[in-house]
Amino acid sequence: MFTQIFIGLLGIGLGLLFAIKSEWLLHNVGRIASIERYLGTFGGSRLFYQLLGVLMIIFATLYMTGFLQKGIIGLFKRVFALE
Repeated sequence: MFTQIFIGLLGIGLGLLFAIKSEWLLHNVGRIASIERYLGTFGGSRLFYQLLGVLMIIFATLYMTGFLQKGIIGLFKRVFALE
């Protein structure tokens, strides 16, 4: 349980960094050509870094609370008809 909370908080912190420091990531990592093509001309990569950060926060919160494991198990039970 402690490791779940620790990993969840670490993921939330990393997601916050991605969402808040997207400009820094853009300058240090650079633009992603395929993302720029689909999400816009000069803001697509920045938007992608922010969306990635928000997704990391959501999944880390789900993992920390235990809902991610229950959701994955529930999905596989439905897909493979496991009992």
